[in-house]
Amino acid sequence: MSIIEKAASRIDLKRNAPAAANAPEAAIDAIEAAHAAAPNAPINLAPAHAPTAPEAAPQAAPHAAPKAAEAEARPAQKSSTRRVELDLNRMRDLGMVTAAGGRTRLLEDFRVIKRPLLQRAFAERAEGEKPGNLIMVTSSLPGEGKTYCAINLAMSIAMELDHTVLLVDADVARPSVLRSLGLPAHRGLMDILVDDKIDMADVMLRTNVDTLSILPAGTSTPRATELLASSSMSTLVSEIANRYRDRIVIFDSPPLLLTSESRVLASHMGQIVMVIEAQTTTQHAVKEALRQLESYPNVNLIYNKTREFPGIEETYDYHYG
Repeated sequence: MSIIEKAASRIDLKRNAPAAANAPEAAIDAIEAAHAAAPNAPINLAPAHAPTAPEAAPQAAPHAAPKAAEAEARPAQKSSTRRVELDLNRMRDLGMVTAAGGRTRLLEDFRVIKRPLLQRAFAERAEGEKPGNLIMVTSSLPGEGKTYCAINLAMSIAMELDHTVLLVDADVARPSVLRSLGLPAHRGLMDILVDDKIDMADVMLRTNVDTLSILPAGTSTPRATELLASSSMSTLVSEIANRYRDRIVIFDSPPLLLTSESRVLASHMGQIVMVIEAQTTTQHAVKEALRQLESYPNVNLIYNKTREFPGIEETYDYHYG
């Protein structure tokens, strides 16, 4: 059975309620129905077992967040690990999730989004199953908001008491995580894969959000696809996934329909989140992108850039669920 043919157990199109949709066909039907009923209303798409209200945070893993943060700080004494300052006020003004931003609709939406991802991240794995704490955020085409979603998801998870987050810019052809955060370019993922003398601690950026670190895309190379498919990448991903048991790793991936890197990257992931731009992305593009992911079991959708009130132009009109 293809991923297009799988059906979700529940579809809920109530405004502001999380909806079932880690089945692509159900998601597409939901989009069509919602557009017919209320063209301008927001549609929330989430995994079938997403909670209707935030649940208690998962039990603390053996390495609690402060300890993991201290552990990541130790290599700085032996290597060139850098610390960067995120301008949290600027991020808030750009409509991003920050702890200092107060209780906003965006913050609440990402609390709903992250909960099932966290539950699967630390669930018991079957033999041969990819680590659930490796989460790829992608889209079918550029401009749908995948980097925005990846950053907000990372920031939301960084607020958890029992988890740390590593945000990886894996869109190596057009890296945008650092630019979106107002940071200059740094060495990163591609440099590690090209030069085995470079350690991850040499290029990883610690931030003023103690539970959040960033691994930049690094130096552009025409061999990006082959490097992402190499044994060096498999070894690196395994180290990233297993070094700290409380760590969630968010990969900002290239669009599925424009590059081969995203499909190679997906082969390493335990969970995949695909961003769909409301009123813009065609059903054909969505279906084609999902066909490329049909062999992966944990594919989730975020329906992005919906308008909450018809006729009102919002500065930041992103809604998720």
